[in-house]
Amino acid sequence: MQQINFGLLREYKHECESTRKLLASVPFDHPDWKPHEKSMTLSQLAIHIADLPNWVAITLERDGLDWAKEPYKPKVATSTEELLKIHDDAVESAIKSLSVATDEKFMENWTMRNGDKVYFTMPKIACLRASAFNHIYHHRGQLTVYLRLLNVPVPGMYGPTADFEM
Repeated sequence: MQQINFGLLREYKHECESTRKLLASVPFDHPDWKPHEKSMTLSQLAIHIADLPNWVAITLERDGLDWAKEPYKPKVATSTEELLKIHDDAVESAIKSLSVATDEKFMENWTMRNGDKVYFTMPKIACLRASAFNHIYHHRGQLTVYLRLLNVPVPGMYGPTADFEM
């Protein structure tokens, strides 16, 4: 296993376990709840987080993404079980892609565009960090706030929370 791959794979597996714990806490009794009119609904945010691991394979196995040719089609979940299935399938795909990636693959450029409008071009390693890994961490933080506002106990991901001791 090459150097970049080894570190990313270990980190990613650990973070996916934490993400799964958080997603397992999502209630579906108020799927359309949101804390602000500009916010995603609870179910939209949770499904987005569950689906984000698919970005790993999209990044590593392709040269880019053109939204004009491939409009985003969000997945659907109406229960915690369906949400976890989306996540588990996406994580399996991500780990498979990460497991076989070479250091050279991580250095290849990847481009996100919408037709002629290029949003960015960067090495795949940077894209993974920004659009796949950090993107999940950002939205997990949002989801913990949603859960807190709904009085749902927040599981610990890096240690105990006000709701759970480790």
